[in-house]
Amino acid sequence: MVFMIIIFTLVVGFVVGWFLRQHIGQEKIAKANQFAKKIIEEAQAESEDLKREKLLEARDEIFKQKQEFEREAKSKLSELHRLEKQLSSRELNIDRKVDVLSKKEQELRVLESEVRNKEEFLKKREEELEKLIEEENRRLEQISGLTQEEAKQIQLKNVLDKARLDAAQEVMEIREKAKQTAAREAREILIQALQRSSISHVVETTISSVHLPDDDMKGRIIGREGRNIRSFESATGVEVLIDDTPQTVVLSSFDPIRREIARISLEKLIADGRIHPARIEEVVEKTRDEVNQRIIEIGEQAIHEVGVHGIHQELVRLLGRQYFHTAYGQNLLQHSKEVAILSGQIASLMGLDINLAKRAGLLHDIGKTAQEYGDAPPHEIGVELAKKFGEGPVVQNVIAAQNITGNVEIISPITVLVQVADSISISRPGAQKEMLESYLNRLQKLEEIAKSFSGVVSAYALQAGKEVRVIVEHNVVDDKQAQILSENVAERIKKEVEHAGQIKVVVIREFRAIDYAK
Repeated sequence: MVFMIIIFTLVVGFVVGWFLRQHIGQEKIAKANQFAKKIIEEAQAESEDLKREKLLEARDEIFKQKQEFEREAKSKLSELHRLEKQLSSRELNIDRKVDVLSKKEQELRVLESEVRNKEEFLKKREEELEKLIEEENRRLEQISGLTQEEAKQIQLKNVLDKARLDAAQEVMEIREKAKQTAAREAREILIQALQRSSISHVVETTISSVHLPDDDMKGRIIGREGRNIRSFESATGVEVLIDDTPQTVVLSSFDPIRREIARISLEKLIADGRIHPARIEEVVEKTRDEVNQRIIEIGEQAIHEVGVHGIHQELVRLLGRQYFHTAYGQNLLQHSKEVAILSGQIASLMGLDINLAKRAGLLHDIGKTAQEYGDAPPHEIGVELAKKFGEGPVVQNVIAAQNITGNVEIISPITVLVQVADSISISRPGAQKEMLESYLNRLQKLEEIAKSFSGVVSAYALQAGKEVRVIVEHNVVDDKQAQILSENVAERIKKEVEHAGQIKVVVIREFRAIDYAK
């Protein structure tokens, strides 16, 4: 009986277990189907999101490429317009030159015609006078009422008049031949002197360009809130121009030595990579010392090239400074060397002292780079320097003769000789640019006015003379005095300098506290 119960219990348990297993399996299958369906839906949603993301990326890339293409097209179009303007300007200049030549040819033809007419007129007058004299002589011979003595007197008078006329004509011919001979000999001397000398001229401007490794360097040069660029401009006195020109920074200043110091300093800072106010001041100071040493070397080289010796070291330094200056658009040192060489050649052809002529020609413009010696005219400063550093009276006279008023007594033929060489040098084609010279003089005058006030450390004319930055000592000029100083400087500029528009006067008063951690 117990055995039967056990068997029945097992059978019932088996049946119940089988039914439970079937029920649980169906639930698991249903849950698995739901889970799979959910995974498929999520995958589809992710696929749609990825598709939209890729589509947006593709659109952004197309938009960027379109912008780049438009930027390049705009740049090329701007370059094309610039080239078209240059071509138009050149064509206009050519047309003007052709018109000038045509007018000159027409004027020459008119003058030739007038000369021929005058020659024919004089020839006819001469023939008429000769006929009148002959007729008068014949009438006198036919007149019987005159005594023989009276006839002789009249005949003698006519002969004397004709002799005087012939003599006057002969004298005029001799004088004309003498003038032609003298002019021809002078031309030959100058031509020989020019053929023996050949010095090229390089016309400088008031800007220098510095190449950058990439456009990101522009931001580092500017610095945070413009601190770096302000420090650089204050240390060098040069205006830094940063525009859209790729990989290029422009330095602008009327003083070429400042501009050269700024150019070398900026190139050093770019190569070093450390650009901050303290580093800028350090590099600029070192570069200034290097340029000053280079100026002396340039002056010594110029003396060696010309073949002059025994010039005082200070005059050598001033000659070296001429390398960075211009006069009427010419490099001043090149001009001085050319005048020296031409003077020596002309002196050799005329039998004068060659070495003295070279020396005087080389130093004739020495006062133009001696601004630190005062505000007097360059020729007066040059004469004082020549006296101070042992140059002789002939050299002093040559320098004094640079006075544009011409009120100087000439004591030597070498003075005239150097003036001729100077005129030849500055009159060569393309040598003169008086507009540039006037512009540089105006900027220099602006700085001199600002520096004349008490408490001013330095002053710089920037933005083509539209702005003057005046740096003052903080312990001498306070804030109120700085405002008054800017007004006084502006008032003097208004009275003493001719200008168009406004000139901005900026007074900078900066205080720095410096200490060192030891």
